[in-house]
Amino acid sequence: AFTYANEADILNVALFGRTAKQWRDANPDLEGNMRDYATIEQLLVLANIEGMNAELIHMELTQGDRLKRLNEIAIRQMTTLTASSRKALPGEKKALS
Repeated sequence: AFTYANEADILNVALFGRTAKQWRDANPDLEGNMRDYATIEQLLVLANIEGMNAELIHMELTQGDRLKRLNEIAIRQMTTLTASSRKALPGEKKALS
């Protein structure tokens, strides 16, 4: 099993599917890092899985088990956040699809 150098890479792989170095290697002409180019939804999910990762570490899950769970959570949250249709809030006109 591959061991990630740091916790940030576990979060990056869980959400973006690649480490920071892999992203930099694939995007040599872009300045900054992959998080600088993330959507609002991705940044929200990232914040969520950061907290969840801390809990999973506290529960003494292995790095591999944490990555698997965090990836499942990230996929579920991204699917929910990026659903093409959404319910209108009370008092709001119906959202356009």
